[in-house]
Amino acid sequence: MNNFILIFSFLALGLILQHIRQFPTHIYKVLNKIVIYVCLPAITLYHIPKIKWSNELLFPILSGWISFLLAFIFFHFLGKRFGWSNKLIGCLILTAGLSNSSFLGYPIIEALFGKKGLETAILVDQPGTFVVVSTLGVFVAAFYSKGNADGFSIFKKIIFFPPFITFVVACSMNIFQYDLDGNLQAVLLKIGSLVTPLALLSVGLQLTFDRKSQHWRFLGLGLFFRLIVTPFIIFILYVFVFNQHAEAIKITIMEMAMAPMITGAILASTYGLKPKLSSMMIGFGIPISFITLAIWYFVVSFI
Repeated sequence: MNNFILIFSFLALGLILQHIRQFPTHIYKVLNKIVIYVCLPAITLYHIPKIKWSNELLFPILSGWISFLLAFIFFHFLGKRFGWSNKLIGCLILTAGLSNSSFLGYPIIEALFGKKGLETAILVDQPGTFVVVSTLGVFVAAFYSKGNADGFSIFKKIIFFPPFITFVVACSMNIFQYDLDGNLQAVLLKIGSLVTPLALLSVGLQLTFDRKSQHWRFLGLGLFFRLIVTPFIIFILYVFVFNQHAEAIKITIMEMAMAPMITGAILASTYGLKPKLSSMMIGFGIPISFITLAIWYFVVSFI
């Protein structure tokens, strides 16, 4: 419950600060950089070294990759078919292709499946959606922001992307079974805990409710893909095609039904990919997802 209060509190704070004339609303750009370059690497260094790998983990891990690739194919095809701008296509891929598998996912999964369920949730999030946003997400952001970026420049953006660098370091630590000192881990955990309040404040500072906005129909399409289409495809693929019925599969489907990933929206905003639409995807997606998640929980209870 505290997490949900925090979500709406910081979104509301951002909205309020928009109307204070003396407040520099463009500070959201600074907040975005702090989230991407400081907080996310801290989360990676804390969680990845602790993951215990096995073949059963592939289904939760791959779900985030499948989700993003589906969004890429869907919105790239539609965008080219109907003549959308590259920035619009990139924004929809980044926001509809990534689920909020951590901040929303962790407390919801713990509430529904207990602390044991968090193990699966972390797998969906860390080597799944988090690595996707650090690699494919950066590729999409760089490509669609420029439209003609060459492969080498995009490759450089990925390998020098701080969260990706720390992911490689954290994976090496996992392989060699090395973890950081307890005091340093505590510091990393506190820094990582700033991701959500800072990101939500940034979203609130950019969120607008213009009734005449051209973004409304794209908002509806993006949220429909994120909250309905993606979990439905994962449900069909895992349950009926691969015949998987374990609790980890139920948790994976629920994670894929979460609202858009805040980091994906921040990345879209940082690269100038329709910042207003990316903020709307978060601002409207979170409350709407509470309704759709209840429906999906009812569905997975029959698996």
